[in-house]
Amino acid sequence: MPFFPRFAALLCGLILGGPLLAADIDAQSYGYPLTNPFEATIATTPPELRPALPADADIDQDDYQVKLRPEREFELPDNFWSVTKLRYRLAEQDGEAPLIFIIAGTGAHYASSTPEYLKKLFYGAGYHVVQLSSPTSYDFMTAASRFATPGITSDDADDLYRVMQAVRAQHPRLAISEYHLTGYSLGALHAAFVSQLDETRRSFNFKRVLLLNPPVNLYTSITNLDRLVQTQVKGIDNSTTFYELVLAKLTRYFQERGYVDINDALLYDFQQSKQHLSDEQMAMLIGSAFRFSAADIAFTSDLINRRGLITPVEYPIGEGTSLTPFFKRALQCDFDCYITEQLIPMWRARYDGGSLAQLIDQVSLYAVEDYLKNSSKIAVMHNADDVILGPGDLGFLRRTLGDRLTVYPLGGHCGNLNYRVNSDAMLEFFRG
Repeated sequence: MPFFPRFAALLCGLILGGPLLAADIDAQSYGYPLTNPFEATIATTPPELRPALPADADIDQDDYQVKLRPEREFELPDNFWSVTKLRYRLAEQDGEAPLIFIIAGTGAHYASSTPEYLKKLFYGAGYHVVQLSSPTSYDFMTAASRFATPGITSDDADDLYRVMQAVRAQHPRLAISEYHLTGYSLGALHAAFVSQLDETRRSFNFKRVLLLNPPVNLYTSITNLDRLVQTQVKGIDNSTTFYELVLAKLTRYFQERGYVDINDALLYDFQQSKQHLSDEQMAMLIGSAFRFSAADIAFTSDLINRRGLITPVEYPIGEGTSLTPFFKRALQCDFDCYITEQLIPMWRARYDGGSLAQLIDQVSLYAVEDYLKNSSKIAVMHNADDVILGPGDLGFLRRTLGDRLTVYPLGGHCGNLNYRVNSDAMLEFFRG
């Protein structure tokens, strides 16, 4: 489906003098088969409904690293030596081509599955592609973040912008015709702030910017995901943990198949089997993955800044030191805990910040509302059943973006990014 309305909708908007309406895709014509948002989030798209993509062997790509915070070599324990330089991935076309930056979601590494999928999609369409880790990933926090306390979105965007400039400087012979930008989940929020920053710094003059499933109110999205880990799950008691329950299901699943095959279609196929996870179990799985990201952020931020909340300030850490006890402590700290104990104190000390409500306004899409409203190069793709959305979030996007918003009826959180209909729409947007 196209991003922009048909001629009739355009004519109606012009006649009535009102805003153009978002493109709402109806479920019947959309054809995405998973109606459960938890299942879509976890299993994504059935393999036969995904786009054809180039194989890794057919992509001219390599991993590179840039040194942005040399002081970290002296500030961090010895076992962090491998992440004092920020790594990224570049896929190059033969000759001149547009370049697109991809910003990963919460806690995600540049080479995780979604950036890899997007890389193949855009590379196959003729783009140079740069994959960047999220500012909330431990490698970015260590090697590229000035304050190593992610959550102040404008700061995170500034750090990302410096990384992008360093990447370009490292490849002076790469022939680039124009620049584009995209991000998914939290990376989509970052992309909006990076695009606004570029309006004044003008290093890239992004031609088109696509936000995929962004949080609108960042605190709402965090709260929604944190609640999932509190779901009551049948079969879990004092003697059986959630992870043991899921492992037992996977074991029985592989025993029934007669072989073990770990691939990107595993979760979809698993959910079609009699061992499939219930809604409560899927909610717990999503929430648990998010809790691990929160723990990673809390642990890394505390360690780099020597706050002593998780790791004692003077505790000797060397190559052989086990960090497990500290990570277990960090797992008890959800995002609310991280915000209260680390983010807000830093925000108040560095920026004379005020209340939590004021922080939420500054770090969410509300802060760039006027820019989104007036910048025709930015579009948003979202799902009506996305688990990170709260009441009023889609209404905000409709008012702000008009016909530059496409709302799909299904897909959960980013579960339909690898659906052919969505991939075609993404490519169509960037082609203009």
